[in-house]
Amino acid sequence: MKSFLLKASLILCFLSSVTNGDVLFSSLPRSLFVVASPTEGQVLKAGENDIVVTFGLNETVTNQTNGLYKKMEVKLCYAPISQVDRKWRKTVDNLKKDKTCQFTIYDKPYETNVEGFRWKIEKDTPTATYFVRAYAYNSNGEEVAYGQTTNGKKTENLFKIQGISGRHASMDIASICFSVFALVSLFGFFLTEKRQSKS
Repeated sequence: MKSFLLKASLILCFLSSVTNGDVLFSSLPRSLFVVASPTEGQVLKAGENDIVVTFGLNETVTNQTNGLYKKMEVKLCYAPISQVDRKWRKTVDNLKKDKTCQFTIYDKPYETNVEGFRWKIEKDTPTATYFVRAYAYNSNGEEVAYGQTTNGKKTENLFKIQGISGRHASMDIASICFSVFALVSLFGFFLTEKRQSKS
């Protein structure tokens, strides 16, 4: 009886997690087009460069249901090469658990015409390889369509952002000078102690 209750509760927990309204990325149609200004392999600098993004309805896709679209979000997403050995950037089919696209760069109501905007790369953007993805949301706040600048395997049209490391040449020089001063002082104190112990 106990094993039956345990199995039944496990099944119920599993079913509730599957049916709680989570959207799977694999279930979304790619009915949006997205174009970003960086070229393949281009290196952009955080805090200095801009990205120009254009997006809209992909006219080549049939059976569009853009009447459902109420809001658009455009996100900066990690490419697979920047996700290796980084669980905090892991791709998961369940969009509530997905960590691929962590940086929202556009969030506005949906308009039927083609939209574009310029985004200055924020200073706290980490060094990585990226692509751009757009999501369309319905009135319930659920993703219903997407588009991205790369292919399905996320291997084309990728660009790099070089983050601010926080290190500058002047800081390196100062740390070297203080290290040398500390070693000279230590050696000087050692010699002074040695002379005093002999006398």
